[in-house]
Amino acid sequence: MMRKVKVGIIGTGQISGIYLKNLTETFDAIVEVKAVADKVVELARKRAEQFGIPNAWTVEELLADPEIEIVLNLTAPVVHAEINLLALRAGKHVYTEKPFALTREDADEVLQVADKKGLLVGCAPDTFFGGGLQTCRKLIDEGWIGTPYSANGTIIMGNASGGMHPNFQNFLKLGGDPIMDMAPYYLTALVFLLGPVGRVTGTARQLHQEITVINPKSPFYGEKVAIEAPTNVSAVLDFRNGAVASLQAAKESFGYLPRLEIFGTEGNLIVPDPNFFGGKIAIQFPNGETKDIPYSHGFTEDTRGIGLADMAYAIRNGRPHRASGRLARHVLDISLGIFDASNEGRHVMLETTVDRPEPLSLGLKYNRLDVSDI
Repeated sequence: MMRKVKVGIIGTGQISGIYLKNLTETFDAIVEVKAVADKVVELARKRAEQFGIPNAWTVEELLADPEIEIVLNLTAPVVHAEINLLALRAGKHVYTEKPFALTREDADEVLQVADKKGLLVGCAPDTFFGGGLQTCRKLIDEGWIGTPYSANGTIIMGNASGGMHPNFQNFLKLGGDPIMDMAPYYLTALVFLLGPVGRVTGTARQLHQEITVINPKSPFYGEKVAIEAPTNVSAVLDFRNGAVASLQAAKESFGYLPRLEIFGTEGNLIVPDPNFFGGKIAIQFPNGETKDIPYSHGFTEDTRGIGLADMAYAIRNGRPHRASGRLARHVLDISLGIFDASNEGRHVMLETTVDRPEPLSLGLKYNRLDVSDI
């Protein structure tokens, strides 16, 4: 029986709920959550009680525990790199929510420290592990749409909704903007399906400069709060394999409108929303017929945390993990390259590259990620 990897979680805000549910239920064969920590200790205590976690500690106590092998970083984007470095310097592998960092320099420092210490770094999103995108990868690899040559992605969301979200300020700053917050789902999916990007261009704009907080329960009720990051972005991505994709990402108005399509010489693939693990898959064939495609893989429900579980298997089995820091670094390079292109009025050549993550094997045992665990 494989020895479980003990995990400590730093940051017990809203997103921690689904991570804790999956890590304590779905992936409890490989991981054991030993402790949670938060700068607001009461939040950590509540999460520990809710999910039966034995310890609610300070960050310092969590990092000092020799049994914890992986730190899951669920803090605000502005401190992702700082917490990642603390965990690595404490001798822990680290898996972080996206964005990986807010600057290339911070991202590179994290990877350099990890390499020096022989530790793994992982990063969300891990929705590409889901049955939707895994099925699409299988279809592409098997040639169902011929040679992919183009893609189109759209992610349109409402703005900060007048401060209705309890942490609405995070969505008004770099890190909560559409490119750093939502586009990573699409960019990671596209790299998983098509490979690395070599060149980007784009335009970043901002329709509104501030919001008025209309949430009567907010301490900022009635105040005007500045929007500090671009909220409407269009980009063109040139992949190293010759494919070209367009991406529209915005948080300016209302609703939720996601779409991703990949066009091939023998068919057009309708890809499910990369923000989720499942969704509709269809192929439009040259004769005009459109056929719905069933899933070839599992994990079609909300399985957030599967990337960390995959890292745990990688630690035990000595193999590469899929939601890697270098994948996240490449996605960050694409994101910042779009901003650079907009600011400088030019194409931006990317310095980073990465191999496509390996797809999951077919026929895995329920909630297992390695064939050796069947």
